Amino acid sequence: MFSYTRHAFWALTLLGLLTPFLAVAQDLSGRVVDAANAAPLIGASVVWVGSNQATSTDVNGAFTLKPAPAGQTAVAVSYIGYKTDTVQVATLSNLVVKLKAITSLQEVTVTGKQDRYSALTPTNSQVITAKDLTKSACCNLAESFETNASVEVSTSDAVSGAKQIQMLGLDGSYTLMTTDNVPALRGLATPYRLNYLSGTYIDAIDIIKGTGSVLNGYESISGQVNVRLKDPEKSDRLHLNLYGNSLAKWDANLNTSFTLTPKLSTVLMLHTDQISNRVDGNDDGFLDLPLGKHYNVFNKWKYNTGKQWVAEVGFQALRETRTGGQVGYRSGMPQQEGSFYGTESETDRVSGFSKTSYTFKNKPYQSIGLILSGSRHQFDSHYGPRTYDGHQNTGLANLIFQSAFGNTAHTYKTGLSYQLEDYEENLAGQQLRRRERVPGAFFEYVYQNSKNLTLVGGIRADHHNLYGWVYTPRFNVKYDFTPNTILRLAAGKGFRVANPIAENVASLISNREFVFRDNLQPEKAWNMGGSFTQYFEVGERKGAFITDYYYTTFQNQVVPDMYSSPYQVVFTNLNGRSFSKSFQAEVQYELSSMLDVKAAYKYFDVRTTYNGQLEQRPFIPNHRAFLNLGFATPFDKWRADLTAQWFGPRTVPAMEHQHEASDFRTRTVHPYAVFNGQITRAFKRWEVYLGGENLLDYKQKNPIIAADRPFSQDFDASMVWAPVIGRVIYAGLRFTIK
Repeated sequence: MFSYTRHAFWALTLLGLLTPFLAVAQDLSGRVVDAANAAPLIGASVVWVGSNQATSTDVNGAFTLKPAPAGQTAVAVSYIGYKTDTVQVATLSNLVVKLKAITSLQEVTVTGKQDRYSALTPTNSQVITAKDLTKSACCNLAESFETNASVEVSTSDAVSGAKQIQMLGLDGSYTLMTTDNVPALRGLATPYRLNYLSGTYIDAIDIIKGTGSVLNGYESISGQVNVRLKDPEKSDRLHLNLYGNSLAKWDANLNTSFTLTPKLSTVLMLHTDQISNRVDGNDDGFLDLPLGKHYNVFNKWKYNTGKQWVAEVGFQALRETRTGGQVGYRSGMPQQEGSFYGTESETDRVSGFSKTSYTFKNKPYQSIGLILSGSRHQFDSHYGPRTYDGHQNTGLANLIFQSAFGNTAHTYKTGLSYQLEDYEENLAGQQLRRRERVPGAFFEYVYQNSKNLTLVGGIRADHHNLYGWVYTPRFNVKYDFTPNTILRLAAGKGFRVANPIAENVASLISNREFVFRDNLQPEKAWNMGGSFTQYFEVGERKGAFITDYYYTTFQNQVVPDMYSSPYQVVFTNLNGRSFSKSFQAEVQYELSSMLDVKAAYKYFDVRTTYNGQLEQRPFIPNHRAFLNLGFATPFDKWRADLTAQWFGPRTVPAMEHQHEASDFRTRTVHPYAVFNGQITRAFKRWEVYLGGENLLDYKQKNPIIAADRPFSQDFDASMVWAPVIGRVIYAGLRFTIK
């Protein structure tokens, strides 16, 4: 009896001593659910902190995780679209982890009236919100960037009114333009594309520096501008915006949305802008802004079952006419010596897209989507005696499958694409035709640990019917030293087929001869760089410091040489080096609850080889500075914004002093500053705004060479480096029914 009792005592004692170790050696089990509705999250990642021991949840949100390594007492739980949570393990069974969903506003660390830099995306991304768009005379896409430091809009020439964006010191043709992540407004639409989307169509604009994702194609070199259009499910029932300015230009915009059934909704957006007033503020005999009429309609439909199926369909149609040139010119006048010089263009464009996605039942991380888009762009134009007509038919299909390897720490997207481009151009009787057929495939892998590291690697292979196989690798990495200190690195390759005439329309407003000296080849470039973001708080006020550097080097580039001869534009393949170095530093800070400040400095070094010489790219200043002050009273009853941009000295061609071919002469122009401002008063449903652009009335002197002799060989309106139009005062009103 005593012996039995003694053995039992020692057995119980040993069991008690081993219990903590046996407990640690047991598997951890539990569930991961949505904090809002307790729905199971399928495929969520569960990992012991500080180790590689991980698992994922099943169809019921349940998981079983192997024993923890020595000393580990916490697990990290993550799921796409939800905030990652770190949980201290107190029990080894029936652990319930409730994850909170991330909303679009919660993705932003810098809030309120400031431009927003995402803390989550692996790319260097900035968001211009719908509220930001109301800070300026935002009647079209060109005016949407006025209070933003990363993208600049410049005037192409002194006659046509065409504008283009610049990013990383490169022309807008190297920036991929997308609407709702569908490539759009490409090719022959490039010269006036910033006028083809009304500001009232836009819900937000994503600015991505660097080559971006392989899912959107191979064309992005300097970055991507993605325009998020109004969502039928979330749009205001009625929105009216009327605008007029001191040039007698007026705009009218009307949006209306309907919910037809619980699953089907639509938004109809209408826009027109017109100017018939002849303005010649610098007395050079030429209109500062062309006369014109623009009519634009966009209709978007959305079908959402709330479960697996979501579908969107959109259609756009527009018609635009422009008439510019000398003040005395009237449409249809003969273009010859002794008459008035004029320019005319007439554009008709229709486009449409559809996006359909299916999310697999019980697998919210796995989906398949089909994107289809097409457009027809047609225009007829003449610039003095020279005619330029063209049409472009575009078709695009993109099939994307998304899933995960094991758990959502390892996700991927893969798919197939097909692109069709049919171009036909006629320049003064010279026919240019090109048909591109490009099938392709792509794969993108994303690794996201539970703490601070995101890796994105992608590659696509496309077979171009004219240029053979095209391989496009791209890579992004994001590392969070702390939640407020973020480093991003990126590298990738871009490929594009240039449209030299459409991308250099400004040169048509001259009497230069267009010379195509080489068999022009596609443009190829590598882009490498990164950004550093530091969010901070001073005096309970939030702010952010963002700095980035990017280097773009071209393997081939179509070089429009306007500078070696004053009488020709010579298009050649790159014979030498061409590169862009871009540095930007920006700080955003809330000085008070009613006052924000944004300040930025940019440095560009952009060089290209012209006629065997590596020269600074003309018209691009090395130094630029930006300042925006935003004021708002509580509930945004009163709002005021002031934006200042300073442009440093820059090199421009000295064409008026050049007499011999290959005589590359330049001059340096003085720095200048441009100020814009606006005041808004808000009521319950009404807003009234008053503003001014180029408040200091700074204008380039004599922007047109030989303006008094427009049919002479010396005439040239493309040498523009500063504003052509002086001070403009505008006013408008908005009426909204939520």
